[in-house]
Amino acid sequence: MARRQDLLTGAAIGIGVAVLVPVVVAAAMPVLRPLARSAVKASLRAYEHGREALEEIHEAVDDIRAEVEQELHDSMQRQADAQVIDGEPAHAESELG
Repeated sequence: MARRQDLLTGAAIGIGVAVLVPVVVAAAMPVLRPLARSAVKASLRAYEHGREALEEIHEAVDDIRAEVEQELHDSMQRQADAQVIDGEPAHAESELG
């Protein structure tokens, strides 16, 4: 008998929750909607700031890479020029690649 009582109690609670949740959500909607909009706005702003920061980092890394490539090219060219001056054959084209 107690088991049947527990089943009826559980069913009543489930039905009550199923009926009350939509009512509570509908009543809270005027408060929840602005909060949800604020949260979405903040998320979009954070995303945009993060995207801009990553673009700046990417640009900085590209600049550094270009500088290093130019330095390597200049260094290899100076070595090739020094070998020509010393009378050694220059293989600059094969070294530059």
